[in-house]
Amino acid sequence: MLKSILLNAAPYVHHVSSPLFILLKLRETPQPENDLEYVFVVVDFLAGVLIFATIVGNIGSMISNMNVARVEFQNKMDGVKQYMAFRRVTKELEARVIRWFAYTWANKQALDEERVLAALPDKLKAEIAIHVHLDTLKQVRIFQDCEPGLLEELVLKLRLQVFSPGDYICRKGDVGKEMYIVKRGRLSVVADDEKTVLATLSPGSVFGEVSVLDIAGNKTGNRRTANVRSLGYSDLFCLAKKDLWETLADYPEARHSLMERGCQLLRKDHLLDEEAFRNAQVEKESLKDRVERLDQVIEVLQKQIEVLMSNNINQSIKKKRKFLKSAKTKWYRGIHEKIGESRIRNIDSSSSSCESGQSEFEPMPGPSSEITPLTVVSRCSNITRRSLHITSRTAQARRRHKPQNSI
Repeated sequence: MLKSILLNAAPYVHHVSSPLFILLKLRETPQPENDLEYVFVVVDFLAGVLIFATIVGNIGSMISNMNVARVEFQNKMDGVKQYMAFRRVTKELEARVIRWFAYTWANKQALDEERVLAALPDKLKAEIAIHVHLDTLKQVRIFQDCEPGLLEELVLKLRLQVFSPGDYICRKGDVGKEMYIVKRGRLSVVADDEKTVLATLSPGSVFGEVSVLDIAGNKTGNRRTANVRSLGYSDLFCLAKKDLWETLADYPEARHSLMERGCQLLRKDHLLDEEAFRNAQVEKESLKDRVERLDQVIEVLQKQIEVLMSNNINQSIKKKRKFLKSAKTKWYRGIHEKIGESRIRNIDSSSSSCESGQSEFEPMPGPSSEITPLTVVSRCSNITRRSLHITSRTAQARRRHKPQNSI
């Protein structure tokens, strides 16, 4: 069966093998002599071509992936070039910008650290930052011997800045809003004429650390006292004043220690006004005392308000009870008065009837009748019965008019 298949496929195999020999230029390979050899050669050649294509494709994808960062960086630079051309920036400034891009790419500074480390948790980012920048931060004199927690938080606040040759990092008279740590490159401190070099800063140097502390009594008023210019391409770590004070809010002891060290540096350079510093401290303490006293007054007022509210509630309750009691008393008094008046009227009418000889129960005697002792006794008994009748009616009236809810 297999032999018949090979015999039928032999012409097709011969036609396929000839182009493969020509395409792959395998003329030195011995020619197959039978059908089985032709089949083996075709299968072998096809497998080799597939493997070769796979390897070449993987290498191509690797090269393209390696160029992704370069392409992205090139796109950014092209965008800046287009902007400068649109705004008609001078050729000198445009050349400086292009050189800056070239420097950042050559020194791997074009990498956006925040975007790269954004996927990591805060703990790992802090450990990486500590490993990379902690030694640099310890070179600052005012941060030496600070507690590790403060340094770890400050490390996360550092920002890398790259300056081109001739760039001024700060100028004399500028308000100090950040401090700088030289990581790479050299800086020169120049005079107002921009030619006289007063000092040279090398990697590890720090400047502007006193201005971020905002010490009262500083004769410079937290302003820069000199011009600092980059000699070549320089990499500097920047720590902003706002970030420093936000971190020091959780470390009061470290804040006090840093202020003391800053004052020592100012005294060393004779830049601290002692009187102004003491006045500021006294004012700060007085303000603190005022705040504490105000808190105490607020607490006393709150207690007094609570007492007044409770007294007011008690007085209102007492007034309500007194009013209800007086109303009840007046009501009873009115009932008693009405009952007394009706009783007096009944007695008066009875007495008058006795005097006139009239009775409710028997007719008055005529003028011809005589008053006998028996007549007097009968009339008195009638008066007694009438009084008992009035008393029973008064009791019924009391029961009827008695209030249901009494306090």
